[in-house]
Amino acid sequence: MLRNILLALGGTLIAGGLVAILGGTFAPAIVAIVWGGILVFGILYERYVYKTIVAKPPQGKYWVRTTERFVDDGKTVTVYYNTLSGERAYVAE
Repeated sequence: MLRNILLALGGTLIAGGLVAILGGTFAPAIVAIVWGGILVFGILYERYVYKTIVAKPPQGKYWVRTTERFVDDGKTVTVYYNTLSGERAYVAE
């Protein structure tokens, strides 16, 4: 829900900036468009690129199953941690 609110806020900033440009106010409009774009890009990047959920647990002696679990799109996801590199893997159960 928070993600949707932030996406709506970013879209509103972009739209408001475009309306302000049409009205002749350039400096505040550019600031609104830039911040709205950063907000929308950040939310979409986090959702689709940063946290990839895989089907199988990672292999190797350094991967440890943690107690951290959450539900994403109706699937229970378990977090695995690599003690050597600090990397985290998200595995659908």
